[in-house]
Amino acid sequence: MTQKIKSIGILKESRPDETRAPIAPSQVSLIIEKYPDINIIVQPCDNRTFKNNEYSEFGAKISEDLNSCDLLFGVKEVDVKRLIPNKDYIFFSHTYKLNKETLSNAQGTPGMDKKELLKSILSKKIKLIDYENIRAANGARYLGFGRFAGIVGCYNTLNLFLSQNNFQPLARAYKINDYERIKNNLSEVRFPNFKLLVTGDGRVNNGVQELLKYTNIKQVSDEEFLKSNFEYPVYCNLETKDYVIHKNKKPFELNHFIESPREYESQAYEYLKVSNLFISAHYWDPSSPKIFTKEQMKKFSKLKIIGDITCDVDGSIPTTIKSTTIEEPNFFLNTEIFSETEKSDGNLAIMAVDNLPSELPRDSSTEFGNGIVNEVIPYILEKDDGRILNSTITAEGRFLKKYNYLNEYINS
Repeated sequence: MTQKIKSIGILKESRPDETRAPIAPSQVSLIIEKYPDINIIVQPCDNRTFKNNEYSEFGAKISEDLNSCDLLFGVKEVDVKRLIPNKDYIFFSHTYKLNKETLSNAQGTPGMDKKELLKSILSKKIKLIDYENIRAANGARYLGFGRFAGIVGCYNTLNLFLSQNNFQPLARAYKINDYERIKNNLSEVRFPNFKLLVTGDGRVNNGVQELLKYTNIKQVSDEEFLKSNFEYPVYCNLETKDYVIHKNKKPFELNHFIESPREYESQAYEYLKVSNLFISAHYWDPSSPKIFTKEQMKKFSKLKIIGDITCDVDGSIPTTIKSTTIEEPNFFLNTEIFSETEKSDGNLAIMAVDNLPSELPRDSSTEFGNGIVNEVIPYILEKDDGRILNSTITAEGRFLKKYNYLNEYINS
């Protein structure tokens, strides 16, 4: 084994409401067992879902000082003031999609300037590895919190429905902090008849459909959803191929859509016209068509609730004019003037929390950490099969060739 890294650090998150961790305490012992020469240092944090003593019990050292660490793991972007020069960092930077056109669609920590972050990383000669780009040869991501984003987003949206329709709301997910209890709570609810539309076909969508299995909401085909009425609640899931069509009526081809998304348009509005609730759980790129337009919304007379798990402000869902917080997950939109209002009567209710997995931090962090232990650390400490190199955005004060386009962004 050729190993340059002797010490791994686990960062305290810069975002005050971020309670997740990239590695769980029990996984610390797995790393140390496999790599006994590695030291693991955990920055103390009162907000983290795992307590400091849980890490020390599994062999980690607790210290504010991470200067001795060679590799630093976080979840979200790191405050530039906390970046240590000449270190290797790995976290979700939310930067690789950025260019001059997509600036308004930048995701990640509110208030975190992406240009400043990238410029600071370059000036401090930091190697930045981004979880989002650690992928298999077929493009599939090895890591992600998407499943739990889908689970919590679905739970929150259904809870919003209960509160808006004079039912007793369920306990909030972040107060429960236990997926098993969430499933049990939801299984006891008998929802009245409604039509729920779900979009997507990835991890987030899988999480939504996983949770729906614990409800009395039955899945129906897209044709049944459009044409039939039901005496019980139903949902229809639309994959990309089901609602995106070529503008010239050519057959849908996923690879072509990925390469040339501007040649396609969405037909989801046909389904939204008959929907009462909508959960967006699809992947969206700024060059892809919006799911619906403001003009089309005038025909959505039955649609009362949107759970936007994608949470791209000014993105695929025009009604997401802002992101919301775990404590205040919902807002109301007057669709006549497209402005937020405090009144719920007759207005569209929207759930748009941008860090949903943080509502189940122990479950989501443990699942994510399993991916780091199995799919990341061996390829950093032993032999890289290309996944780490391909996900490395910066090194030695420059962008790697694959990410050279970000120079235009930071200089725009």
